[in-house]
Amino acid sequence: MRKIAYSTLGCPDWNWKQLIERGTEYGYDGVEIRLIERETNLLIRPEFQASQLANRRADLADAGFQVCGLASSVRFDFPDESEWRRQIDVGKAYVDLAAELGARFVRVFGDVLPENADEKTRQAAIANIAEGLQLLGEYAESIGPDVIIETHGDYADSRLVRETLARVESPAVGVLWDTHHPWKFCGETVEATFANLQPWVRHTHWKDSVARSAQDHDEQARQAAELAHSLMSGHQHADYVLFGEGEFPIAECLRLLRDTEYDGWYSLEWEKMWHPELDDPEIALPPFPEKLRELWESAG
Repeated sequence: MRKIAYSTLGCPDWNWKQLIERGTEYGYDGVEIRLIERETNLLIRPEFQASQLANRRADLADAGFQVCGLASSVRFDFPDESEWRRQIDVGKAYVDLAAELGARFVRVFGDVLPENADEKTRQAAIANIAEGLQLLGEYAESIGPDVIIETHGDYADSRLVRETLARVESPAVGVLWDTHHPWKFCGETVEATFANLQPWVRHTHWKDSVARSAQDHDEQARQAAELAHSLMSGHQHADYVLFGEGEFPIAECLRLLRDTEYDGWYSLEWEKMWHPELDDPEIALPPFPEKLRELWESAG
């Protein structure tokens, strides 16, 4: 089993060199870049300026390692047209950067719909998100990377994802199936989610959690949650545990993907950046590749 990656959300303090060295040491095939050294705006990172991109490609080639995708903060749920258009411009810059790094995709959000909206307002919001996906997808078509919307926020509801993507014609637009979110936050079975999303699934996120009673969190955890909400208004809390030690039906999910010959990446998203109380990356990241392969073999 190849195409195993990890998101840099799980190692917020690592630099570029560490991403590659530790990723290869731990048995990963690639990395999904959400942030580097806690900076989520990859467009301003010195490593990714135009003069440095040839060096980045050389770093990856020398290590036999890949950037599978870039996880942007681009969202299309802004009602303000000027901000909505700015998000498209930012998305285009991410598509350009992804192509330079040989990455397969750029992640974006639909995120949230207006609260307590009537049906007309709801449909207008969905149309706005679909149009953003279509325009960015059209730009990406001639460049290479896909534009994928994550099952996140209100869009953890796979029915809403399907409803939105039914309005999008660009073949470059697909879905990042965060396998945990629809199950945890919308009460969906993995079978129901996959039935809604299968035609569009290009990438997957993996995490595990348990149900616990409400707990108080310290100031560091509250600040991290506030930062997450500032970037993604649909961010929700879960009590995450090491992969394979929680309640998420991993084997059932893997079986669905294997039986339909899914050929995308399997990316561990350990949310250390948003949940500082979680174990450090040196603990959480090394077991994932071997554990995933074991579960893949036993899922038959």
